[in-house]
Amino acid sequence: MGKRKFKTESKRLLDLMINSIYTHKEIFLRELISNASDAIDKLYYESMSKNITGLAREDFAIRITADKDARTLTISDNGIGMTEQDLDQNLGVIAKSGSLDFKENVEDEDIDIIGQFGVGFYSAFMVADKVTVISKAYGEEQAHSWESDGADGYTIEEAEKEGHGTDIILHMKESTAEEDYDIFLREYKIRALVKKYSDYIRYPIKMMVDVPAPVEPDESADSEEAKSEPKAPKMIKEDQTLNTMVPLWKRQKSELTDEDYNSFYKGKFYDPEDPARVIHTSVEGVSSFTALMFIPKKAPFNYYTREFEKGLQLYSSGVLIMDRCEELVPDYFSFVRGLVDSQDLSLNISREMLQHDRQLKNIAKNITRKIRNELADFLKNDREGYEAFYENFGLQLKYGMYQDFGLHKGDLEDLVMYYSSSEKKMVTLAEYVERMPEDQTHIYYAAGDSIEHIDRMPRTEALKEKGTEILYVTDDIDEFVFQTVGSYKEKTFLSVKQDDPAAEQDEAAKEVLEKKEEEYKDLLAAIKASLGDKVSEVKLTDRLAEHPVCLTTKGGLSLEMERVLNAAPAGEAIKAERVLEINADHEILDVLKAAQADDKDKMNTYAQLLYDQALLIEGMPIDDPVRFSTEVCKLMK
Repeated sequence: MGKRKFKTESKRLLDLMINSIYTHKEIFLRELISNASDAIDKLYYESMSKNITGLAREDFAIRITADKDARTLTISDNGIGMTEQDLDQNLGVIAKSGSLDFKENVEDEDIDIIGQFGVGFYSAFMVADKVTVISKAYGEEQAHSWESDGADGYTIEEAEKEGHGTDIILHMKESTAEEDYDIFLREYKIRALVKKYSDYIRYPIKMMVDVPAPVEPDESADSEEAKSEPKAPKMIKEDQTLNTMVPLWKRQKSELTDEDYNSFYKGKFYDPEDPARVIHTSVEGVSSFTALMFIPKKAPFNYYTREFEKGLQLYSSGVLIMDRCEELVPDYFSFVRGLVDSQDLSLNISREMLQHDRQLKNIAKNITRKIRNELADFLKNDREGYEAFYENFGLQLKYGMYQDFGLHKGDLEDLVMYYSSSEKKMVTLAEYVERMPEDQTHIYYAAGDSIEHIDRMPRTEALKEKGTEILYVTDDIDEFVFQTVGSYKEKTFLSVKQDDPAAEQDEAAKEVLEKKEEEYKDLLAAIKASLGDKVSEVKLTDRLAEHPVCLTTKGGLSLEMERVLNAAPAGEAIKAERVLEINADHEILDVLKAAQADDKDKMNTYAQLLYDQALLIEGMPIDDPVRFSTEVCKLMK
């Protein structure tokens, strides 16, 4: 027979499909093995539906044969095979899916048809300059050979073949300086690719491999030295199965032990530590899938860097589609490692398609809920373990609270923890609210660079003296989170450095403070004039205990937020609207008033020293350390 043209596409489209759908050339072996598995599944289904005898599941297999001399790689199966018409229809039309057509007419859930045959098959041309397919359909007498160089068309001829099934023979391209095609003929590479992509194909993938022959002592040796002299081992061929066949995640949880999960996790994800938690779940419904996920004990060294790549492995019926599918987990759960296996996803789906795939979005939604529930259970039933986990990944949960303007607050607000001034340990927001007095309307927090620093802050000490519980926050993101989410269970977040509306309900105290502010009005104005635009206001406060002064801010930008934003590599300098608050009950007021009356230069010096003192209390740098030191020394004379 003469050469036939491809029915629907040109060489240009063939090249486009190969180069755009598949990122790595090694994927071809996955595709051909998956097609072989499909062919066996089809025959297995036929044997069950038509009561065909003589076909046992254990007799089915896929075989790989590498011939380095001939430069051919052959993938064989003893599945249903193809007639001449099948070869013409399935391989003559690029992207024609014989498997997809078959699957749409089969309701048996035990039949796993992986991928769409046409596109997957043509991935072979990424590594081969010619492909020969010899196939004999089950129940037919005549075999046929399909052959193409992937350019203009193909030929179909009668051929000889024992038994039913298909042999796909790849005539490998010659290696170049840029591409090594010889590597796909090497035993170790074939082993690695089968392990990586097709380990869980449920039929054995066999190959004759080189193994050392049993060593027998050489009785003819003349001396002990000759006997002990090492010799190169003699290699013999041995038929080995390269894949494990039964995915761990498809086994019943009741059959698996902690050691099974731990060994699988450490081997697959290269973590020397056992996982902190295991999530093994199967979902049936609009989107059916099985997921096996792990929460690590410790963060990888590069977790909080741009180099870290999040995502779960994505399988279609046991065949790896994508090593890291970012769409499966939200950023705030990016620490989760694991995999998802769904029969509802096409094997040939691309990353661009995944972003718009409705099935994948449903799976991702389910997975997010599963992870959230598992973390809630972790917190409830293993507090010590959860706190260790939180030390590693709590920052990521906080980022999730802040992300997308607080959209994910519901998923995360019961999982975050903060140090409590009362409990002297980490507590949840729910635990804080549960202990609140009935008339308390705010969740008070104080921000700083360390627990010790926050504990000594002026306003923190004053609130603690009243018995108010305060959350100490030390991460850069914390105040941004509180301002973004606003509240928890209708209790608003309030910084100890902000004015408390509840405190203004004490009319008597308010009246006393107003009288003092009137008494010291000129002094406060003089201090403001001395400090200039360093502060927007100078006022008295009754919210300090022993400290003479503190620095607060107006508006939504705190001093901590100012520091974080100004540490960014780009953008204009941002400055919070600072307020210098002086303790209305502190003797420093009279010292300042006397200086104002007797020596205005001294008063200006005192004003600057108070401002510098307030900055140091906040853990912030002062404007002129040399001047500060000089003025302090003058006071010591």
